[in-house]
Amino acid sequence: MNNQNSHYSATQTKDRSSTPNNQQVPQPPQGWNQLKWLGPSFIWMLSAAGSGELLFTPRIAALYGYELLWALLAAVILKWFINREVGRFTVCTGATILEGFQHLPGPKNWAVWLILLPQFVVAISTVAGMAGAAATALILVTSGTVQLWTVIIILVTAAIVFLGQYNIVEQVSSYVGIGRTLAVVIAAIFVFPSIRDLASGLVPQVPQDVQYQEVLPWLGFMLAGAAGMMWYSYWVDARGYGATALKQEQPLEVKQLNADQQQRLQGWISLMTLSNTLAVVGALLAALAFLILGRELLRPEGLVPQESQVAETLGRLLGDLWGSFGFWFMIAIVFITFCSTTLSVQDGFGRMFADGTQILLQGFGVRGRWTNEQFLRKFYLVTLLAALPVAVYLLFGEPVSLLQTAGGIEAAHIPVVTGLTLYLNHRMLPEKLRPSKFIFAGTVIAGLFFAGFAGIYLLQLTSVIGGTNGA
Repeated sequence: MNNQNSHYSATQTKDRSSTPNNQQVPQPPQGWNQLKWLGPSFIWMLSAAGSGELLFTPRIAALYGYELLWALLAAVILKWFINREVGRFTVCTGATILEGFQHLPGPKNWAVWLILLPQFVVAISTVAGMAGAAATALILVTSGTVQLWTVIIILVTAAIVFLGQYNIVEQVSSYVGIGRTLAVVIAAIFVFPSIRDLASGLVPQVPQDVQYQEVLPWLGFMLAGAAGMMWYSYWVDARGYGATALKQEQPLEVKQLNADQQQRLQGWISLMTLSNTLAVVGALLAALAFLILGRELLRPEGLVPQESQVAETLGRLLGDLWGSFGFWFMIAIVFITFCSTTLSVQDGFGRMFADGTQILLQGFGVRGRWTNEQFLRKFYLVTLLAALPVAVYLLFGEPVSLLQTAGGIEAAHIPVVTGLTLYLNHRMLPEKLRPSKFIFAGTVIAGLFFAGFAGIYLLQLTSVIGGTNGA
């Protein structure tokens, strides 16, 4: 992978200047050259590692064993379909998915409002929760409190993104991510259960006394939530996939392209699909390894990663196998992973809110500084992604609970993003570039899957159903 081009930090912004419509879609890379274009999916995978894989999967395994293995597999596979459709739109039109939503019929920018408003809560809770989880690793080796270190982590990570220095950190985090996956997969092999025990989790079932406030955030954050899938659109855009290389001010009129240009876009869709697939496979391996480790090492001892003991409990995943070295190696992984995820979250949300604010304010005829992308990203970094998370953490101080709140909203938001994206692709893309019937059906099923879990959670939350066999 070309690390120099694989990250899309705050120093890179989309050039929204007009470009003649007669430019040609570039030829998609071929052969081994495709490896240089895997960055967007790799960063997408890394940005999800801190919550869905590292925190919630061992937690679910400690609580329910292998009974929800089928849900893990379903969530990861179905998100492959959704992410592919988000990527398809950006590859073919050169516009981000949020820019596409403003072209949906109905009241002006209604879909943009529908996306952004819930995501304000997600952004604040996620940054506060991730930084708080990272701080639980620091208190094991330094003096100070979780609160103090959480504030420091939030401010330092925000400053890194603000100053455009995320590229170096991202490269280090990439190697740590690879090392983390290898370590947990090897560890899982050491404690691998019987095939019969593992296979029992493939049968769809709901554990007795299941609490959906535990399950829904896990499914929501697994691989990527609603926001993470929209960020994928920005990273694909910044990398220059397909029509994004043309830097159109408006979405490309794809239906007006000739057959050769559409054929080139098909090649870019294939490359994006390969990249997306490799990311999903890597995330799935890590998630399965964490599930096995949580079930075999944490559940027998009644240990569940929670609040200020997150890092200490997760350290047992390798510490129980490889002693002191394994424990401290895992603590380092916990700290670096949660910090790098905090950085990715601040970068991704900064992009999304800046883009959305531009769309909304320009719709009201506003011009000037408040529609400047660079200014807006820095404004949101300072306020929404630094100051407010600090305040929220100092007020609540429970990283797992904060992440559960964010994950629940993310899971409930996934069907919304899915439905809007499918409609957008059907409306704006020519038949040759639309999803096949199989892909379309898989994406619809994905939206219904997450909608179903969100619906059951709301019923349990309002005491319409109890905590037993909610399905």
